[in-house]
Amino acid sequence: MPIDCPMPALPSALHHPALRALLAQLAALTIVIVLLLAAHHLLAYRPSLLSAGLLQGLLAAVLGKRLGLSAWWLPINLLFVPGLLLLNGQQLPPALLLSAFVLLLLLNWNSLRERVPLYLSGKNTLRELEQLLAALPANLHFIDLGCGLAGGLVRLSKRYPQAHFVGVETAPLVFLLAWLRCLPRRNCQICYRNLWQQPLAQFNVVYCFLSPAPMPRLWAKARSEMAAGALLISNTFTIPDVAPDQLIELHDWRSSRLLIWRL
Repeated sequence: MPIDCPMPALPSALHHPALRALLAQLAALTIVIVLLLAAHHLLAYRPSLLSAGLLQGLLAAVLGKRLGLSAWWLPINLLFVPGLLLLNGQQLPPALLLSAFVLLLLLNWNSLRERVPLYLSGKNTLRELEQLLAALPANLHFIDLGCGLAGGLVRLSKRYPQAHFVGVETAPLVFLLAWLRCLPRRNCQICYRNLWQQPLAQFNVVYCFLSPAPMPRLWAKARSEMAAGALLISNTFTIPDVAPDQLIELHDWRSSRLLIWRL
């Protein structure tokens, strides 16, 4: 009779996704080197560098999944080394590669610090949010925790000019772009602030599109700070063991849905 064999608990240092991704990359690289050495000595076979890189990427993706990384890490682990090999073959200036790395870091800062990647709310999401807000007071207060590029806030602020919209963001480049987009909107404000430092008591609606990792902590924060009757709306990610009061399927390519809790 088969028995349940859970994965050993990870050391506390490896609870950070970026470190697990690095571990997956190094482990895959080690395995590929051993396989290449064995193939060379036993079979006199030497595959191309790109083939070895593709094998390393495949192993890194599998190992990353086994280490509990979210699905969005899969293409990163899969393509990281093959991508470096292809770029190296183009003989690009080192300054260009460094600039690309810094750009990706500034765009995905929250992925490393808070395990929250850059997700953008789609058109179906915004359409449903517009319908939900239509039933609320015209002067409502709405906050987007991790607002990204603020496209949703700009659209909603135009649709409801009497309401007040706030977005918080800590990825430096993303914040700057969002702040510039909302600058012409008098009823839209972007703050460079960690979502855990943002008070929620004044808001009728708290919206987020985060990841599974922060949801339990966010629920505790919402329960302690949000006013009675206020809405907590999460795009796609649920709160463990807390059923939403309403669920709206968005019918998009990501199979997204809005989960709504009334405090």
